[in-house]
Amino acid sequence: MVKVLAICGNGMGTSMMIKMKVKKFLSGKGIDASVNSGSLGDSTSMIPLNDIIMCSKHIAANLKVPAGKHLIALTNLLDEKEFGPKLLEIVNS
Repeated sequence: MVKVLAICGNGMGTSMMIKMKVKKFLSGKGIDASVNSGSLGDSTSMIPLNDIIMCSKHIAANLKVPAGKHLIALTNLLDEKEFGPKLLEIVNS
């Protein structure tokens, strides 16, 4: 199972929408995934527990993602055409 974390500033709006879109996308591809959301403030404790971290490009600059974890920094957070290929590349590698 792949573990995905969506991060936004407060962990309530944007990250929840990303979570729903990503969960639906991966489920549609038959990929078993746990998708969670959180705030930038909570990210330090949450990042080590996940395989893939997703956020906007401006938030990505504030994250410390350890080796072995994957960061997907997005411009259009809800666009499957932007995040889909990136997610699949990581999941299938």
